[in-house]
Amino acid sequence: MTIASVIVDVPSMAIDHVFDYRVPERYEDSLEEGMRVIIPFGPRKVMGFVVKIKPDTDVVQLKEIHEVMDYTPVLTKELLELGTWIANKTLSFQITSLQVMLPQVLKAKYKKELWLLAEEIELTEALQTLFAGRVVVSFEEIEERNIPYSQIQKAIKDGNVEVRYIVKSKETKKKITWAQPIDVLQLEEALIDIPKQAKKQKAIVEFFLHNPEPVPMKKLMERLNTTRSTVKSLTERGLIEVFEKEVYRDPYENRDFERTEPLPLTEEQSEAITPIHRSIKESAHEVFLLHGVTGSGKTEVYLQSIQKALDKGEEAIVLVPEISLTPQMVQRFKGRFGSEVAVMHSGLSAGEKFDEWRKILRKEVRVVVGARSAIFAPFENLGIIIIDEEHENSYKQDDTPRYHARDIAIFRGEYHQCPVILGSATPTLETFARAKKGVYQLLTLSKRMNNQSMPEVEIVDMRKELHQGNRSMFSFPLQERIRDRLQKHEQIVLLLNRRGYSTFVMCRDCGTTMQCPHCDISLTYHRKQERLKCHYCSYEIPMPQTCPECGSESIRYFGTGTQKVEESLQQTFPEARIIRMDVDTTRRKGAHEKLLNQFREGKADILLGTQMIAKGLDFNNVTLVGVLAADSMLYIPDFRSSEKTFQLLTQVSGRAGRHELPGEVVVQTYTPDHYSIEMASQYQYDDFFQYEMRMRKRFQYPPYYFLALVTVSHPNNAYVVQVTQKIVKSLNHMSMNRTQILGPTPSPITRIKNRYRYQCMIKYKNEPNLYENMKSIIQQYEKEIQSKDLQISIDFQPTQMM
Repeated sequence: MTIASVIVDVPSMAIDHVFDYRVPERYEDSLEEGMRVIIPFGPRKVMGFVVKIKPDTDVVQLKEIHEVMDYTPVLTKELLELGTWIANKTLSFQITSLQVMLPQVLKAKYKKELWLLAEEIELTEALQTLFAGRVVVSFEEIEERNIPYSQIQKAIKDGNVEVRYIVKSKETKKKITWAQPIDVLQLEEALIDIPKQAKKQKAIVEFFLHNPEPVPMKKLMERLNTTRSTVKSLTERGLIEVFEKEVYRDPYENRDFERTEPLPLTEEQSEAITPIHRSIKESAHEVFLLHGVTGSGKTEVYLQSIQKALDKGEEAIVLVPEISLTPQMVQRFKGRFGSEVAVMHSGLSAGEKFDEWRKILRKEVRVVVGARSAIFAPFENLGIIIIDEEHENSYKQDDTPRYHARDIAIFRGEYHQCPVILGSATPTLETFARAKKGVYQLLTLSKRMNNQSMPEVEIVDMRKELHQGNRSMFSFPLQERIRDRLQKHEQIVLLLNRRGYSTFVMCRDCGTTMQCPHCDISLTYHRKQERLKCHYCSYEIPMPQTCPECGSESIRYFGTGTQKVEESLQQTFPEARIIRMDVDTTRRKGAHEKLLNQFREGKADILLGTQMIAKGLDFNNVTLVGVLAADSMLYIPDFRSSEKTFQLLTQVSGRAGRHELPGEVVVQTYTPDHYSIEMASQYQYDDFFQYEMRMRKRFQYPPYYFLALVTVSHPNNAYVVQVTQKIVKSLNHMSMNRTQILGPTPSPITRIKNRYRYQCMIKYKNEPNLYENMKSIIQQYEKEIQSKDLQISIDFQPTQMM
């Protein structure tokens, strides 16, 4: 008897463990760990992951697996282990930790088909009978005929057939229509019979006489300037056959990537790459922090390190913060490694993501470049993992399971005994502190590639500008430099940390601000649509003409958003061509890349944007960067606000003067004396690190202390307060003396989507039982979570305090 231990798709504390099922005889030879199965669970049938196969069990009454969903495992042995590790580390359900590793298509309801990949192949008698001249067979038919799973698995392993998934409501595969001649001899005869006036038909027949191979219909019509109806006439005469063929959806199919060769390394780069190469050669797991100023050539170090791993027959994962934001990064990797590269990011459709994932699973690619979730790429022979811009917040998942991609990378690096490289010009304090202590190996690139100096930074005190009568959002020094660059036909990047037209709308007579009815936050005015929007729950209303409270017409918008800046720029510099980049203008697929290409091609003088333009961009002609509200992040309730400000200013400054032309940066601020602004303007990372570390030590924050944030939410405010108070009381009883429990306190945004939010924070040096304690608290409230719509979320590495 064969037994399968299964993690069941029912996210509940009581069910968060393995259940044993008997494997039916027909699946005994073919079922593997990492496959998904349909099993009876109570009165229903649910999906589950097979995590172990064993010969016996202590369970007396065994149920039987109803159906096996996969012919090949969707999760490797390593990813199954990783799922358990994530569940323990983040206090999440095991099923949630396993599902986060798979593309969306595999989580939807779908049916399966078996596709024949080639015609002239040897198949078993049962499979020949099954296909009987067809290319596609539904999974139900295979079940009905009782064809052994092992036969189908062998055909898949031999590359003769494959399983394809079709989402019931959505196509998951892309098909292209092709045309081909049925019989070339028939074409020669037909050429004589086709009337003279049917010139298009004649052209198609002549084309196929010289090119008898199948051709995509689109290509045929473009080449011969013909239509589908002409082709249809020839198909009706039995001369041409039209058929559909599946192709991978390639988000970059219309792009030619020019092949690039490795560049000669500078002395610093050679020094940095030597220990990485040694680690790859010796199959030794080490974590390297590559601390290099902007423009110092970190990417070339990545590329040549990957090549070393590929030469050894191994694979590579490269994480980039939301890669759709940096098409140049795709260009660099595709240019160097060509079709060996799969790209995964949020800008792709569900189908495109699925196709890229399948390429990895089938070992058709050896390099994955992607955003956070690409860390789960199902490679089985990893040789290197790289996290570029490691300080980025987007590497931390906000929803359950709350994992950090850096931790997953280190887990996988240990498993595969391969190096992990963390790269940044402004590493997080935690990472840099670990490098200083020798936990990570520090590699430094202190000079720019072409020995260009870092751009000069001028800090402008906006209080003085006000005293001088300048009420515009552009200081006199910035205006002067923008005019200078426009005359020289050089380009400008302007950063503003807000989107929309203005931050809030207020009545000047009674002081009423327009609030979201579902969240405790003011609505943002969007000029183009003349609407007020909530950036948390998407609630929106038309901009009112009068105050809804007192009826006054003195209703005005305050603050500055990107739309408003764009309008002011047009008024101040009417000759300037402006591209605005924020969440609103880059919503449509491909919009981001399109706008950046326009800027690269010189079709605009000024690129105005939010944080998304601060990193990864490399334009030859950008010589001026302006930061319009440098202190907008300094006063948010977050102990990392100074660090985030320093990182953003350093990153955006690095966009200027990256090539031959020297660069300049103007930083506008109301707090010019703040240490993070002063030190960023001088590129003094080490000084900033020392100063900020003293502050963290004094106020007991990471990396000196660990943090855990507990957030409780519910539609009833009093109930939220009551539950949070009880949790704090329990934690005080359970924790060690030096551990501090802060709270309960309302979250900075107290209500989102009609749910009230309270939180408490745990600060600890050493709390060995914390995970068990937190688990017991959640178990205590299990019934309320199930029946009363209570939510308790625990974040052991909070990056957002909001």
